Amino acid sequence: MNSIGMAVLIGLVAVFAMLDSRLLGRLNFEQPLVTSTIIGILLGNPAAGLASGATIELMSMGLVQVGAATPPDMVMGGIIATSFAILTGSDPETAVAIAIPIAVLGQLLGVTFRTIIAALGHRADAAIEKGNFREATNYHILWGTILYSTMYFIPVFLAIYLGTDFVQAVVDAIPAWITAGLNFAAKLLTAYGLALLLSMMASKGMMVFFLLGFFACAYLGLDVTGISIFGVLLALILLSIKGSGSAAAAGVDDDYDPLEDEDF
Repeated sequence: MNSIGMAVLIGLVAVFAMLDSRLLGRLNFEQPLVTSTIIGILLGNPAAGLASGATIELMSMGLVQVGAATPPDMVMGGIIATSFAILTGSDPETAVAIAIPIAVLGQLLGVTFRTIIAALGHRADAAIEKGNFREATNYHILWGTILYSTMYFIPVFLAIYLGTDFVQAVVDAIPAWITAGLNFAAKLLTAYGLALLLSMMASKGMMVFFLLGFFACAYLGLDVTGISIFGVLLALILLSIKGSGSAAAAGVDDDYDPLEDEDF
C-alpha cells in the first residue's frame, strides 16, 4: 500500500473511533488499546500495535472527561503515535513520547471545533421554532458528524503522510497566546458544563446534599473517592429510614402508594 492510501486508511480508523462515543453508542473502539491494535493489524504488526496501545492506555486511564472539560485527545494521539512507532520500528515508550504532543494538539483542536459547532445548536433551535424538524436533525446528525469527522481525518492523514516532523512543527508554531486562550476557554466550558448540570439538579431536596459533599471535601480534606463512599452510605441510611416510614404509613392507610410519596 502506498503512503497516501495508508494515510487515508488510518484517517478513516480515527474517524470511526471518534464516532464510537458520539454516533455509534459506546463500543470502546475509541480506547487506545483497541485502536492501536487495529492500527497494528492494518500495518501488519499487531503485536507492536497491542504493545503500544497497552502503554498508551495506562497513561490515558487518568484522563476523564467531566461535564464540558476537554482532556488531551488520546484517541488521536494514540492512533498517530502507534502508527509512527510501527512505521519507524520504535518501541512503545517512544510511542508514548510521540502521543503526548499530538494529544495536546488534539485537545486544542477539540476546543476550537466545539466553539465552532456551537453555532449549529442555535441554528437547530431556530429550525425547530419554525417547525423544520428535518433541518434541525440534519444540523445535529449530519453536519455535526461531518465537521467532527473532518477534524479527525485531516490531522491524522497529514501526520501519517508528512511524518513526525510536520506534527512537531505544527505544535511548535502555535503561539503561546493561542494556547493560553484555548486553555482558558476549556476552563470556562468546564465551569459552564457543571453549572448546567447543577441547574438541572438544583432543588430544595438535592442542594443540601451537594453542599454537604462540597464543604466536606473543602474542610475535611476528603478526596472524591471518600466523599463518594460516604454518599453511598448516607443514601442507604436515608432509603432505610424512608422505607420504614413508608411501611408505617401503609399500615395506617391501605390506599397509600409509595410511588406517590413526594415528601423526600
